[in-house]
Amino acid sequence: MLRIALLLTFAAMPLFSHAIEEPDYGIVRTLDKVEVRQYAPYLVAEVVLDASAQDAGSQAFPILAGYIFGKNKGEKKFAMTAPVTQSAAPVRMDMTAPVTQAAVSGGMRVQFVLPKGVTLATAPEPIDPRVQLRMVPPATWAVLRYSGTWSQANYEEHLAELKATLAAAGVTTQGEPVLARYNAPFTPWFMRRNEIWLALP
Repeated sequence: MLRIALLLTFAAMPLFSHAIEEPDYGIVRTLDKVEVRQYAPYLVAEVVLDASAQDAGSQAFPILAGYIFGKNKGEKKFAMTAPVTQSAAPVRMDMTAPVTQAAVSGGMRVQFVLPKGVTLATAPEPIDPRVQLRMVPPATWAVLRYSGTWSQANYEEHLAELKATLAAAGVTTQGEPVLARYNAPFTPWFMRRNEIWLALP
């Protein structure tokens, strides 16, 4: 049933991410293709897995999708979030973006962004103990947007570009890079919106 629900959700997802709700942010500065963004707080459902960067997304997806499709106390339902960050009656939530992925101590952290207006107090409690809810605090990120496949080679090429642009501008970063994906897997590679985020001090 979950697989069918996922397929139906993907069928309803827009090819272009501009129609999907995203966390609020403002552009503080631009450096060539890089945007320096100030993000407001937002809520995520996340899972940390002992998996490679290439495998983490596919392993985390059914776990997090289970949560938003009702595998939670109260059986509340959220629409699918993208990129791949209450009452007992089922409630349908709007799609949001992005799904983020980052290396952490002991594995990879994958997040689904939850819709605006959902808080730690009102979000349904996950049944799967691997799913954790967390409020992401305000932060400043340097972001490079690119299209193409989700291959490791494409990611590393654009991560190197992001780091080189920031180094040339004398901008320092902290922490691990974050991969943000905004589209369904069936979206043509040349129409995908991918981003790499690096946190600024």
